[in-house]
Amino acid sequence: MINVLEYLEQTMKSIDDPDKAAFIGSNGTPPYDDAVLSFRELYNMSRACGSYLAHQKIRKQPVAVFMQKKPAMIAAFLGVVYGGNYYIPLDAEIPAFRIKMILQTVNPPLIICDKTTSGLISEWGLEYPTVIFEDSCCHSIDDNALTAIRSSAIDTDPLYVVFTSGSTGTPKGVVASHRSVIDYIENLSVVLGVDSQTVFGNQSPLYLDACLKEIYPTLKFGATTYLIPPSLFMFPVKLLEYIVDNKISTICWVASALSLVAGLGALGVKAPQTLRTIAFGSEVFPIRHYNLWCETLPDTRFIHLYGPTEATGMSSFYEAKGTYKPDESIPIGKPFPNTDIILLDDNGNTPEPDQPGEICIRGAGLSLGYFGDTEKTAGVFVQNPGSAFPDIIYKTGDLGRRGPDGELYYISRRDHQIKHMGHRIELAEIELLAASCEGVGLACAVFDDTDSRIILYYMGTGVTKQALKAYLKSNLPRYMLPYAVFELENLPRTPGGKLDRVGLLEKYKCDRGKSVT
Repeated sequence: MINVLEYLEQTMKSIDDPDKAAFIGSNGTPPYDDAVLSFRELYNMSRACGSYLAHQKIRKQPVAVFMQKKPAMIAAFLGVVYGGNYYIPLDAEIPAFRIKMILQTVNPPLIICDKTTSGLISEWGLEYPTVIFEDSCCHSIDDNALTAIRSSAIDTDPLYVVFTSGSTGTPKGVVASHRSVIDYIENLSVVLGVDSQTVFGNQSPLYLDACLKEIYPTLKFGATTYLIPPSLFMFPVKLLEYIVDNKISTICWVASALSLVAGLGALGVKAPQTLRTIAFGSEVFPIRHYNLWCETLPDTRFIHLYGPTEATGMSSFYEAKGTYKPDESIPIGKPFPNTDIILLDDNGNTPEPDQPGEICIRGAGLSLGYFGDTEKTAGVFVQNPGSAFPDIIYKTGDLGRRGPDGELYYISRRDHQIKHMGHRIELAEIELLAASCEGVGLACAVFDDTDSRIILYYMGTGVTKQALKAYLKSNLPRYMLPYAVFELENLPRTPGGKLDRVGLLEKYKCDRGKSVT
């Protein structure tokens, strides 16, 4: 297989009912079914859009797709690819200044919009050519042009450029190829056990690589994906009702989304019995919250996934079995087939078992690097020090260790490891302990290096700051105790659903002059 479009084309040949729903969207209002796109509609719309681009003579270029989260956005992605280009996914959720930075970086020859986002382009005074997606779909399908485009395609052609969250500064555009996405999807689908009966519940925005887990397996197997309304993640019981009502069988969510549901007691109100596979990753899953899920759904598969955007998604997996003790960790397991994960210490050597090292990844799943930034690319996509021939590895910046059981365990991000009172501290250790306290839904620790203070934010039900501080004091050494503990109604998230650590640190700095308890 050379091109991801072959997934859709093969499904169109084999599916019993081309009018089966492929992607189901929502405007957030019950019954949450205002936008349904069948495989037939997806196929025809994307090929018409590709024909439009071909007749506009836009080829081998970055085409921006700036639309609201809905099934038509996925059809636009495929339309860009049919036209022989690669897509830049954008969404109205992204701050205007950031969208402007991304567009300035890629300088697209065209932006595909919907009516809402087209108005924003005008409002912001941006002078890029635009087309409404529905208008591009009115173009007649030119089979000859599409065939000619495909004839020169190779699997290392870029498929998309996804810009990382950028919470730490200027966003970086990660360029993935058809080869890396196909390698990822082929292996991920086996791990998740996807088939034509799978019903996905998508949590992530469509402008991040996390949505690959649902989009491309859906195309490959003729499955169905619901784009879950983001608003439901503020109401855990309603979220679980949505899962059950729509018979969703597979979810691939960031760990904090699952923690929120468990920590606030929603599982005891509405058990999502339709779920057969739950994949989690991107953050550490507190054991107390994992155990609640596992006890509620004892027949459901729980799969821990690990991997960075620069490796096109996830690179390793571990199927967890049963519950864990509070002091245990869930491994990130072993790499996917055709992927290798190595640990390197600061001297470029393999550390001893149970000793930390930087997680480095090699294989066909590696992305092509950063768009327009060869210097940053060269800084992290480097020569494997253990090879005597050209062999590129990606240095993730994550710390891991090999346990006595031979499994790989995630420790933390290098930038989440701090030096405080002469001790090296993992902020994740403080967060996990806080999350183990009864009544805590989520916890996030940040470090103010100006005053050398650890700050802990949490949200929960029925636990006071004083009770949490007493719990921490009885379980942590003095040098790891937070200087201050704050309770928030909701912890801020990045667009991808992860905890917004940078935002919380900025909040603390702004509030620094106020009294703390």
